[in-house]
Amino acid sequence: MPRPTDIGVIDLMMGIPKGPTDDSWRRFLGTQLRDQESRETYRFPAEYMYKSLPDQRFSADGAKAVLLEMDRWGVEHGMITVSHEDELAVAALRAHPDRFLGAFPVDPNAGMEGVRALRRAVEELGVVAASAMPSGLNPPVPINDKRFYPLYAACIDLDIPIFVCAGVPGPRIPFAAQEVALIDEVCWFFPELRFVTRHGCEPWVDLAVKLLLKWPNLYYSTSAFAPRYYPKEILDFANTRGADKVLYAGYFPMGLSLERIFTELDELPLHEHVWEKFLRTNALKVLGRAAEGA
Repeated sequence: MPRPTDIGVIDLMMGIPKGPTDDSWRRFLGTQLRDQESRETYRFPAEYMYKSLPDQRFSADGAKAVLLEMDRWGVEHGMITVSHEDELAVAALRAHPDRFLGAFPVDPNAGMEGVRALRRAVEELGVVAASAMPSGLNPPVPINDKRFYPLYAACIDLDIPIFVCAGVPGPRIPFAAQEVALIDEVCWFFPELRFVTRHGCEPWVDLAVKLLLKWPNLYYSTSAFAPRYYPKEILDFANTRGADKVLYAGYFPMGLSLERIFTELDELPLHEHVWEKFLRTNALKVLGRAAEGA
């Protein structure tokens, strides 16, 4: 079934560029990066995987560049990472609350101060979700580590979902903290938590599908993958028992252009009843009350 073009798309992973000299990702990953390419040459943490970075990634007027592409491709709302320290993202969210949704990157190594920071972000910045890259933290924190538990509990209390990278990460850092099997314990201990995976879950996609079937509040988003590389197991799942569990997320302008994403989406073999759920309504369900008005 061809992709419908009259759906107000919700893209669950976008970003606001910080200009041509931005290296915040390198500071975030810090001492974990050991190979020379990553530390000295790359403009992006997994540049060996993304050969043609979008021009907008290096724009000096980040929000404007992103909004122009959103309008061009029918993206009604884009989820961006927002923290108190990221002035550009905060400004974009405040200037365009009708277009951007904020996700706050949590730090389980910060203990209760990390929990308080999440609560402040919801109250002061209006973020609607939490996010985490377990392997990218310093030090890394496994998905089921007790340091994450106060944050998971806070997400339930705040009625927001958490988006968590799962599977082998693109940057050249160890993957152990993001093994998909670790999600099982979290869903068991926190059945109310709306937990959304990011970045593919490879090479454990079969296991991810089993867990998606098992746990009602576990979801899968397609972030960081060009549509032609979406795992077959996920497409089969979306077309059958998983129509309500798979959510669209891109990777613009970090590594993929919206032009490439939407051109390839047009070739995706999704069934007619799946498209609107995939591109919009599943996101609204996961975001819950935080997405009212979207």
